Amino acid sequence: MVGGRDGAAGAEAGVGPDAGPLLEQVRRIAEGLGRTFAPFCEVVVHDLRDPDHAIVAIENGLSGRAVGDPATELGLARLADDSYPQVIANYPNQLADGRRVKSTSVGIKDADGRYVAALCLNVDVSVFQGLANVLEQFARVDDAEAPAESLEPAHAASIRARIDAFAAARATSLRALTTGERRALVRELKASGFMDLRRSAEVIAQHLGVSRATVYNDARDTPPSPAPSERRSSR
Repeated sequence: MVGGRDGAAGAEAGVGPDAGPLLEQVRRIAEGLGRTFAPFCEVVVHDLRDPDHAIVAIENGLSGRAVGDPATELGLARLADDSYPQVIANYPNQLADGRRVKSTSVGIKDADGRYVAALCLNVDVSVFQGLANVLEQFARVDDAEAPAESLEPAHAASIRARIDAFAAARATSLRALTTGERRALVRELKASGFMDLRRSAEVIAQHLGVSRATVYNDARDTPPSPAPSERRSSR
């Protein structure tokens, strides 16, 4: 293959003087990743200059390997071809005891563009699968026995739709509304009588991501809306 190297001797050939310090930096990165994602993520550093004893650091050992163990097939593939993909992410793997893991391998090249090391992460996904099963069971509801009940005001959907339409007409999102636009929205809701409905300020505040006090302050910027009887007589 292009850029191929045969055996350990070939791996040593062409390795620049900066490979040692570079490898030390990779070790420090592995240490930080190992501490951050302990205990479910194994982090391994391979020195590809010595494929027969490639592993030089291992954090959170999940695979049963140890420092001094040989390179994997992926490491050997990088030694044989410098054009081999530098990042291979989230590929399925398996531990000796059968646990499924998600692996990512990052090849490290020297200044001459030759592979000298690899940083590999193996995440024990069985931990998360078990947690996902627990959460799914906890969140499960029984639709067959469900009564016709809602915990939010009946008019909440109408208020939210009116707010969404206001933002859409201005080609913006709710969180991107300016203070002036938000006050104009509240004035519009108040003029339409929505502010007179039960818990309307709570619904408006939740949908806009502001406090109820802010909604009330925005509403006080305008004269009070007509009484319900006055609104009916004006129709």
